[in-house]
Amino acid sequence: MAHLNFGTALWKLGRLESAAASCQKALEIKPEYPEARITSGNVLLDLGQYIDALASFRKALEIEPDCVDAHINLGVALIFCGQLVDAVASFRRAIQIKPDSEESYVNLGSVLKDLGQLDESLVSTYRALELKPDLAAAHSNLLFIHNYRDDCSTDQRLSEARRFGEVVARQVRAPVVWQIQPEVDRCLRVGLVSEDLRQHPVGNFLEGVLEALVRHASDRLSFFAYSTQHAADEVTERIKASCRGWQCVAGFSDEQLAERIRADRIDILIDLSGHTSGNRLPMFAWKPAPVQATWLGYLATTGVGAIDYLIADAWTLPETEEAHFTEKIWRLPESYLCFTPPDVAIDVSPLPALSTGYVTFGCFNNLSKMNDTVVALWSRVLHAVPGSRLFLKAPQLKEASVRNRIVEQFGTHGIDAARLILEGLVPRAEYLAPFQRVDIALDPFPYPGITTSVENLWMGIPVLTLAGERFLSRQGVGLLMNAGLPEWIATAPDDYVARAVSHAGDLDRLSDLRSGLRQQVLASPIFDAQRFAGHFEAALRGMWKTWCDAQTGQSGHTKKDSHGSA
Repeated sequence: MAHLNFGTALWKLGRLESAAASCQKALEIKPEYPEARITSGNVLLDLGQYIDALASFRKALEIEPDCVDAHINLGVALIFCGQLVDAVASFRRAIQIKPDSEESYVNLGSVLKDLGQLDESLVSTYRALELKPDLAAAHSNLLFIHNYRDDCSTDQRLSEARRFGEVVARQVRAPVVWQIQPEVDRCLRVGLVSEDLRQHPVGNFLEGVLEALVRHASDRLSFFAYSTQHAADEVTERIKASCRGWQCVAGFSDEQLAERIRADRIDILIDLSGHTSGNRLPMFAWKPAPVQATWLGYLATTGVGAIDYLIADAWTLPETEEAHFTEKIWRLPESYLCFTPPDVAIDVSPLPALSTGYVTFGCFNNLSKMNDTVVALWSRVLHAVPGSRLFLKAPQLKEASVRNRIVEQFGTHGIDAARLILEGLVPRAEYLAPFQRVDIALDPFPYPGITTSVENLWMGIPVLTLAGERFLSRQGVGLLMNAGLPEWIATAPDDYVARAVSHAGDLDRLSDLRSGLRQQVLASPIFDAQRFAGHFEAALRGMWKTWCDAQTGQSGHTKKDSHGSA
């Protein structure tokens, strides 16, 4: 027991290797100890040793077959291993044993979403909320699921986001008191909160920007990162090198994390997750910093009243959409995104259609984005371009049942299985190679690609997008306008098909575009980190000045703020 308790304490402190060793000692003394097997599995998950974690949880279940925690954690490990169907079975088994396990329903809803089973995902998530109405994770999952659906109104999304904001506001026991002076021109302490400070879309967008900001504004901005998980990689180390302060806060309560941020005297705190996995939005309700903003990780309102700003741009978030946000909108001049170029030696390939004799459309987005309406429109594109193929690559396609379902979906629209290329993910070192087999990328809707779209452009592949009205559904518009490709933006489904036919019908023009597209986008706002850094610094300084002016009443006399003291 002592070794297990010590291992648990080390795990919570982020000392993973020592925690694993302590758990192993506990198991050497008492091999048939399910709690030690579960804790060991959790530590192994955080170490990224997913296969070993699976074995540990399965051993726990051999000892105690009806252990709900072991079934839940096994399901989580299976997700990390890409075995989504088996993960569903684990969560369902946990529910059979404990029908009132809200945690099981939340996890089940999340993995069903990943499998594209959105209706079933909603049922499971609503059940979790019936069991525990104030469960923040379930509210976040619900909002995230709605982003994939085309039958949820903007008003409904806003209403549910506000409900989430009310839930987390009720959990705040006392406001944080700031020890911060409203001095406009001093060096600002900027906090970043995320579990994605690693090889992840957020990490990939953030890395180059931070490096540019530190290079050109180190005397005006200091960054402090609060990583909400233990996992780390090469991207983590590069982001860490750009930060004055770094702390793993996995295991911190909202109150503990808010107090840590207050003690660090953070001026501007930025959420990089929104309602995505591992978010700490409930902590933002404590208002640990005078100015709080959300950026990069989520494409709708958070609903958290204590978050002052959402960072966007004019292309992606028109003024007409501002009423659907609880945050004020702060627009950057060109693009609110700037991608770090992939650090890999791979050339743009010649246009595949010139050698294959047919056009290959591609989409490497998460399959959850491919709803029935998307399938129907893409089927129209395939019918309109004779002989063309559709190449889909996603982690879910590792599952045979998912591949069969995709074939059936397209089959209902008369698309033969031979015209579909379905592949799972490849190792990271080979990640960009499949792009060389695509002629034109098709963007899903209402949830378009972002990282995959930028990667397509860098690999010389133009992306055909359907412009929507919401912040979420205009991501392709922002990317393509900044990349200088307005002719690849469709305004309606019929226009989408017409543009696909037109572009696919002129292979010489498509080949010329491909050969020069990488250089074109590298010179654009979506890759120019130094240019973006100037805009981003100005935005942070503008937010700070607004707060300072409010504290002094622009009269030079400091006044107290309702959330703390100056």
